Amino acid sequence: MDYERLKRRQRQERESYHPNLDLRIHRALSWLQRAEQAEDLDGRFIFLWIAFNAAYANDIDDRARLTEQWLFRQFIDNLCRLDRQQRIEALIWREFPGSIRVLLNNPYVHQEFWAYHNGKIDAEQWQESFAKARQAALRALERRDTAAVLAIVFSRIYTLRNQLIHGGATWNSSVNRGQLRDCVALLEKFVPLMLEIMMDNPNQLWGDPCYPVVRDPVPGASA
Repeated sequence: MDYERLKRRQRQERESYHPNLDLRIHRALSWLQRAEQAEDLDGRFIFLWIAFNAAYANDIDDRARLTEQWLFRQFIDNLCRLDRQQRIEALIWREFPGSIRVLLNNPYVHQEFWAYHNGKIDAEQWQESFAKARQAALRALERRDTAAVLAIVFSRIYTLRNQLIHGGATWNSSVNRGQLRDCVALLEKFVPLMLEIMMDNPNQLWGDPCYPVVRDPVPGASA
């Protein structure tokens, strides 16, 4: 990871940033630093996810699930488009092609697998969903469609995120080490790169943060 280098750059440039971008970068870097300090995979993954979310998340209605998926894909598309040095493409196709294929073929990070085990769908439905997802991933890989591959990969990472954040796994569990190692290795490279691309494009509209800084007390609210 690369907290110190990015933090030095942020201090030098932040006066020229839009306040929304400055807040996103400031918060994301604080969590990136904490991720670097974590000695365990679970902690590192959680802090890296928060860093990613601090940079990406927009203020949208929690009920607008389809809108959220569309906004996320738009964010990934913009990120790849703005990456004029094609660093994301190099990361996906040179450093992590093997790990990404393993992750995409892993049923434990496919949400419908857990929907089946929770009795929400039957075995045929989850297997059909998994097969379709694999086919979509293979088509994206064959086309070398970096944005599409990233979107699919992050849907898998999001399933692992849910498992950990909602207490669906034991800390330092032996049963999820493989997918956790793969996700942490990717996030450790992707999150700093994402922040760098955002800093390279300060005039891009990155959206309003979910929780803006509120310095004035709300009238009538208790301290």
